[in-house]
Amino acid sequence: MREGTKVTIEGFDEETGAITTPIYQTTSYVYPLGEKYRYSREVNPTVLKLGEKIAELEEAEMGVAFSSGMGAISSTLLTLTRPGSKVLIHRDMFGRTYKFFTDFLRSLGIEVDVANPGEIVEKAKVKKYDVVYVETISNPLLRVVDIPELSKICKENGSILITDATFSTPINQKPIVQGADVVLHSASKFIAGHNDVIAGLGAGSKELMTKIDLMRRTLGTSLDPHAAYLVIRGFKTLKIRMDVINSNAQKIAEYLQEHQKIKAVYYPGLKSHPDYEIAKRVLKGFGGVVTFDIKGSMNDALNVMTKLKVILPAQTLGGVNSTISHPATMTHRTLTPEERKIVGISDSMLRLSVGIEDVNDLIEDLDKALSSI
Repeated sequence: MREGTKVTIEGFDEETGAITTPIYQTTSYVYPLGEKYRYSREVNPTVLKLGEKIAELEEAEMGVAFSSGMGAISSTLLTLTRPGSKVLIHRDMFGRTYKFFTDFLRSLGIEVDVANPGEIVEKAKVKKYDVVYVETISNPLLRVVDIPELSKICKENGSILITDATFSTPINQKPIVQGADVVLHSASKFIAGHNDVIAGLGAGSKELMTKIDLMRRTLGTSLDPHAAYLVIRGFKTLKIRMDVINSNAQKIAEYLQEHQKIKAVYYPGLKSHPDYEIAKRVLKGFGGVVTFDIKGSMNDALNVMTKLKVILPAQTLGGVNSTISHPATMTHRTLTPEERKIVGISDSMLRLSVGIEDVNDLIEDLDKALSSI
């Protein structure tokens, strides 16, 4: 597996010699010169370049860009499933993704089975599925899926393995190399890295991605060229940002684990994490998200968020600036209390996305906020 050394290599525009990818802000292209593109909902040169970059980085045959992470997910699943298809997911994932499977796909006559946290590999052995869908690092409990092992099971059963690798990023993990069929990203997060663009990405075999790309064109989940330019810009600094983010997150997780007002810390880089051994095998770095439970009530958790000065309370993650959210009322608010309980999301849980600030400043900020409860 390569170390991601090509992340910063953008190349140059062969038409003009420009050393950054031009933004082709156009809807249409003159015939016959622009016949390759026709209409920007279908193909745009800037967006096409972004698809090529994610394919290169993931070591996949083909990459496709989408209007958002959910656009990537919906386009992919609507391509690869039909009424009667059998799909396996896990319960501990982004709330909107979970509802897409359990509410929307089920309404189309698609059978969706749900594995509890940490159980999807074993559940995949019991029954043959058309599609198995996992987050490589789950949201927000950060359970790590053994992708090489799961991919073996899927290949034996003829299942398509789709992975959402938003939390791990191509720097820390390459699911295609580890045996997955498709890898998806909310590029709005770590890949773009500046909390200023909404975008999604997918990569995999040419056979599968060509079909998914046709669905994208039909659904209209197409990315704007300026947004594509911003994501390409983010790729240039992804490796150096993730190196700092991985390091900062590890130190913060270790700090929180020893704090007297913290009940539990969830981070794959801690030996106390249930998937620590798996994480060491499948990840190059443990990522930039640290989830923790405080000793207190929901109001105490919300109070900690408001007391922070450096870390921003916001429903996002993966940027250069650190952000914090309350899963029960923000990212996973669409889950019922019973569903949140099964997943392990408590009212006192907070999800911290660690940025590239000085780690001592972040720890001091957390320390002051926690002292208020």
